[in-house]
Amino acid sequence: MIDTYQNLDWDYYGPTLLEAVADTIYMVSWSFVIGGLVGLLIGLTLYTTRDGGLLANKPVYLLTNFVVNLIRPVPFVILIAAVQPLTISVVGTSIGNDAVIFVMIWASTFAIARIVEQNLVSIDPGVIEAARAMGASRLRIIITVMLPEALGPLILGYTFVIIALTDMSALAGIIGGGGIGNFAIVEGYNRFRPEVTWLAVAVVIIFVQSLQLVGNWLARKVMRR
Repeated sequence: MIDTYQNLDWDYYGPTLLEAVADTIYMVSWSFVIGGLVGLLIGLTLYTTRDGGLLANKPVYLLTNFVVNLIRPVPFVILIAAVQPLTISVVGTSIGNDAVIFVMIWASTFAIARIVEQNLVSIDPGVIEAARAMGASRLRIIITVMLPEALGPLILGYTFVIIALTDMSALAGIIGGGGIGNFAIVEGYNRFRPEVTWLAVAVVIIFVQSLQLVGNWLARKVMRR
């Protein structure tokens, strides 16, 4: 097995693999940042507008909850096709890494929204009531009480999402995108080079394990405070 990898044309596979890794990081990073921010806002809306919430508003909650439930369960491959007209309108094309990012943002946003809501629900209501009794504004309670109280679990939830985005990026080749998944299919599977496919698998495992370790470390650090 070692000889097999030593005999690979690294002058070709080396730069190609690095380009694939860069594409994956590019797609995952942008999707995570934008989807994370928008998903956080939607999740806060779900939690605060529910019955008994800080900003209780039944129509807003029902509408937001309906939209999240409508989009979140859709498999990523189907979502790519479903939002294609919107992707063309916004991005200007339905192929390539930017088109993939647009769809990944949709997928991550609503997944994160539900994760945020579920983690905020676990907050002791007494903490929020104490802050309200002290005269804290609703915005201040959200920023200084709710989010810090749920920060540890939120970090773990966001770690799960960024790993899921890595999985989604592997399907980028379906619409002409790059990344590790595309590298594994084009350079490994299609050319009957299983060693190249396993090289891509190893890179993905290292990438995902690194993300999980960092997420676990951050969550432990926050929850010990």
